[in-house]
Amino acid sequence: MIIYQGIVAVAMARNPSLIRAEQPMASDLSSTDCTALRGGASLRRRRDLVFVVNPRGANGTTVQQWKKLLPFLRSRFGDDCNICESLTSGPSHAIDITREAIREGADAVIAVGGDGTLHEVVNGFFCSGKPVCNHDMNSSHSTALGIIPLGTGSDFARTLGWKNDPHDAIERIAKGLKSKIDVGCITGEIGESHYFINVADIHLSAKAGYYASRYKKFGNLCYVIGALQAFFRHHNQDLRIKVDEGDWEVCSQVTALCIGNAKYFGGGMKITPNANPSSGDYEVVILQDFKWARSIEVEEIGSNGSIYVQSDGEFLGFLPRKFSILPGVIELIC
Repeated sequence: MIIYQGIVAVAMARNPSLIRAEQPMASDLSSTDCTALRGGASLRRRRDLVFVVNPRGANGTTVQQWKKLLPFLRSRFGDDCNICESLTSGPSHAIDITREAIREGADAVIAVGGDGTLHEVVNGFFCSGKPVCNHDMNSSHSTALGIIPLGTGSDFARTLGWKNDPHDAIERIAKGLKSKIDVGCITGEIGESHYFINVADIHLSAKAGYYASRYKKFGNLCYVIGALQAFFRHHNQDLRIKVDEGDWEVCSQVTALCIGNAKYFGGGMKITPNANPSSGDYEVVILQDFKWARSIEVEEIGSNGSIYVQSDGEFLGFLPRKFSILPGVIELIC
C-alpha cells in the first residue's frame, strides 16, 4: 500500500517469491596470495573472495567494524577460501576493483558497507555497456555478487529480508547459495550506461537524495535534512513518459517518479512495495499511481534541464533518461 499526499493506491504483488537459492557456489579455486587472483588447473582449488571495503563509509565506522569482523571471517572460512581485502581510495574505485576481480576469475566480489558501496560494485560488473568477462575464455564459472551490510543505509538488504547483521551475511557467503537477480540500466543522450540494483528516482526524491549525500556524517538523519532542503522552493513538473516502447504520455504536475528494482530507498522508505529483484520488471510509482514496466523513458516538458535523477542514492544528473531492466544478469549469494 502506498500513501502519498493523502491518496492511497494498492498494488497486487507479482512474482511473490523474492529470491530463490538455486545452487551452491563452486569451491574449487586455489591460490596462496590474495593480492593476485590466479587461474590455472588443479585438482582442488580454493575460492577467491574479494571483499570491497569503503574505509570512509558511515564516517569511518565501516572500516572499524570490518577490522573487528575480519578475524571471525578468516576463522570461519579457514583454508577453504582466499580472502582478498580491497580498500577503496575514492569515488568509483570500487568499480575498478570489481572489474579487475572479475577479469582475474574471482568467485565472488563482496560489497562491504552501505548501498553506495554496493552500487559501485554492481556497476563494476559492467563495462562499455556489456557484462565484464573473465580473461580466461575457457573458464566455466562466473563471478557472484555478495553483500555484507555495514554502511549508513542497507536498503537492498531490507528488500531481501536480511537482518543488518554481518555475521549472518558471512554465513550466507559460507553456504554459497546463489540466485540470479535483475539489474537496472540507465542511459542518457550522451555518456556511458549506468546500472542500479535498488531504486532509481526522479525529481523531488532525487533532489532530496542529492542534498542528503552532503550530510552523511549525520547518519540516517541525512535523509531528513536532505528532504527538508529539497522541499524548499520545490515545484511539481510536467513530464513525458514512454512505458515499454509504447506511446509517449504526458504526466502533469509530477512530484516524484520512482523506478523500483527493489522495495526501499532513503534509509528504509518503502517506496515500491511490490518490486522484486528477480521478477524481470520494475514497479514504477508516479505520485500515487503505479505501473509495471521493463523499460521507461522520461523527459521534461520544456527545456529547463533541472529535473534531478538518482539511482541507489547516487546523483546522476538530469533528464532525459531511459531506464531498462536486465533480467537475471547477476548471480547474488543469498
